[in-house]
Amino acid sequence: MRDEKYRDFQIKLFPSVDPDTVIGVRTPDLRRFAKRLLKEEDVSGFLESLPHALFDENQLHAFILCEIKDYEACVKEVERFLPFVDNWATCDQMSPKIFAKHRRELLEHIKKWIKSDKTYTVRFGVGMLMQHFLDDGFDIAYPEAVAQIRSDEYYVNMMIAWYFATALAKQYDAELPFIEEKRLGKFTHNKAIQKAIESYRITPEQKQYLRSLKIK
Repeated sequence: MRDEKYRDFQIKLFPSVDPDTVIGVRTPDLRRFAKRLLKEEDVSGFLESLPHALFDENQLHAFILCEIKDYEACVKEVERFLPFVDNWATCDQMSPKIFAKHRRELLEHIKKWIKSDKTYTVRFGVGMLMQHFLDDGFDIAYPEAVAQIRSDEYYVNMMIAWYFATALAKQYDAELPFIEEKRLGKFTHNKAIQKAIESYRITPEQKQYLRSLKIK
């Protein structure tokens, strides 16, 4: 399934990944392979064989977890895998479908993940809050928790910015005070505004006001 041109493209996107570990298998092919493996084989041996040697194996692992239909089994495997996630693509593309049906239970894990000392565990936790708790399940306690995260890690701070930009699009009135009161670090604050301004869900008037709140 290797695509060498795609491999060359991928390497440029993932500076934290050793280029020698990238085969270059396209995402749709890996997703199909993950579904096929779950139907045809026992994948437990592969899921337990950590750390993997290849970036593409990590991607395959994430896509297998996306398809697990038993919540308890899925979250157990996610927790086993998270310490070995070493790049934003594997982190962000790992979004188990079953989580949407178990948000209450998931929230307890998220609270633990965002307090981790591992970059991509924190990023994953914030990503799950963004995906599952900005609509019907929204509570002001969730952005409060995200705003308290302090990290020197670029990929953590970018996810926090993405979270607040998305939150502004979905819960503008509730989220705006976090920006007005400058509750985030300077980099994250300005990135959140930048991403929000790029959103079509933010009105021109809101964008104009957000621009005035940038930290110089």
